[in-house]
Amino acid sequence: MSVITVNSSNFKEEVINSSKPVLVDLWAAWCGPCRMMSPVVDDVASEHPEIKVCKINVDEEPELANAFQVTSIPTVVLIKDGTVVSSFVGYKPKAHVEKMLNDN
Repeated sequence: MSVITVNSSNFKEEVINSSKPVLVDLWAAWCGPCRMMSPVVDDVASEHPEIKVCKINVDEEPELANAFQVTSIPTVVLIKDGTVVSSFVGYKPKAHVEKMLNDN
């Protein structure tokens, strides 16, 4: 499954109302660790069709960044049934992301 770009107009449909768990990557183009995290998130999207993977650019969507109380990026959040069940900040290897998915 491909990564879905989320903004304020499609957030409710893609994230809150999703029938699948949603992994959300909150990032910015100027952020080095975000650029390192991006291929990890892309791999998870292609290898885990049971998970919806979305990216939110915090510079373009400050309201959504505030809703997730983002203070540092990248922030990666796992949402199930519209509720945050797990999250982390900063670059993490794919094994860490997969463990988060398996533990929740």
